[in-house]
Amino acid sequence: MKFQSRWLTLGVVSTALLLIVIDMTVLYTALPSLAQALHTTASEKLWILNAYSLVMAGLMPAMGALGDRLGHRAVFISGMALFGLASVIAAFAPSAAVLIAARALLAIGGAAMMPATIAIVRTTFHDPKELAFAIGVWASVASGGAAVGPVLGGVLLEHFWWGSVFLINVPVIAVAAVLAWWLVPKSAGNASVTIDLHSCWQSTLGIIALAYGIKELARLDSHVLLAWGALLAGAATLTVFVRRQLRLPQPLIDFSLLSVTPIAMGIFIALVASMMLIGFELVLSQRLQLVLGKSPLEAGASVLPISLGSFFAGPLAGILIGRIGGPRVIAAGLVMCASGIWGYLGLNEAGALWQVGVLALCGVGIGFSLTASSALVMTNVSEDRAGMAGSVEGVAYEFGGGLGVTIFGSLMTAVYVAHVRHGGIEAMAGSGLDEAYRNTQQGIQSPAVLQSAMQAFEASFAAVSGVVIALLFSLALVVLVLARHLPKQQTGG
Repeated sequence: MKFQSRWLTLGVVSTALLLIVIDMTVLYTALPSLAQALHTTASEKLWILNAYSLVMAGLMPAMGALGDRLGHRAVFISGMALFGLASVIAAFAPSAAVLIAARALLAIGGAAMMPATIAIVRTTFHDPKELAFAIGVWASVASGGAAVGPVLGGVLLEHFWWGSVFLINVPVIAVAAVLAWWLVPKSAGNASVTIDLHSCWQSTLGIIALAYGIKELARLDSHVLLAWGALLAGAATLTVFVRRQLRLPQPLIDFSLLSVTPIAMGIFIALVASMMLIGFELVLSQRLQLVLGKSPLEAGASVLPISLGSFFAGPLAGILIGRIGGPRVIAAGLVMCASGIWGYLGLNEAGALWQVGVLALCGVGIGFSLTASSALVMTNVSEDRAGMAGSVEGVAYEFGGGLGVTIFGSLMTAVYVAHVRHGGIEAMAGSGLDEAYRNTQQGIQSPAVLQSAMQAFEASFAAVSGVVIALLFSLALVVLVLARHLPKQQTGG
């Protein structure tokens, strides 16, 4: 492929990927406006937010296999067409039910596009150094793009109605689809790749149920029985799914890939790094709003240095992988991320410039780690299995984020409750700082109790951050130890 064409192709798939990840978070700022316009219930608001990520996570394995069979170009363009249509329906949805259906349709398009984006990168770039750099660009968009959603939503809502957050997708996707048709090389796919329908519904239902259970547990007002029921159903369905894959001659997901250490390491790092990042951003965003009094949009802008650092780190990490190897880049990234969080704890009373700097360092570290993890997966998998590998990595991102919210959200609540209980203000301070605020506004408690609740929250913030820091440093050490036993050609160095 000509030099210009392959880099333009990277631009097209990166643009499509950016739309996919933006739509995961763009409703964070638009939800109040659309909820008022559509008169939504609390349950409908939850499904408007979650339908997209749940359906997309569930369908990615099947869509990745479909791309391997039919060719990723065809699946990618079809996904874009569906994504554009769903965006129009969502923008002009007359009711919450229609909007939820449109979000599910968006997810089907996104599930078709996302594994195809990384698979097209894998099949377009053949020079190892160029491939590592291209994966760096892809990973920077995947890790940094989600933070653009709330900011973009806030900007659009300043001038337009809530439907504009969806309608803006349409012209971008139309241009990208035309360019993809022109630039992305045709591929016949691999007709030997079979798509077992039983495996498709098992993976889809299992992943959706498991992801839903994790998200439900993360909510403060969660239905515990429903959450655990979904978790058990999901785990049981996925157990049946895995057993079926191990018996099939052409499985939907070939679990023998995980016997290749670099691939297993890359997928594990993707899951854990996403978990750590989302967990830290969860407690940080709550601190910014509840303790420092920032609006949701201001809080989103305050954590933007993390995403910007990640965005600019991806291509640089791609260059470094060819020189020092993927595992060392992962370890360096994990250490930088831990150091950035550590720096924020020490400098959270310092000037804004210092805080921006340490949060950007955290973002650079995450960008390094996620880029190198993607490179480990994609450079050690054959081109005809790139879609399958990309879908597994995509699901790892999704589950990592969900686990981060659940685990670190639970830890934050536990530490907070322990502190208010020790201070004898549990009945007034509740189980969270937001509840303490409500009690103060209703005159149930004094401002002094609220101040004590804030101190309890600060303790929970420090505890969660400390756990994340310790785990990141430990994981960096584990990666370096494992890397000593890997052949150099498997690490990209």
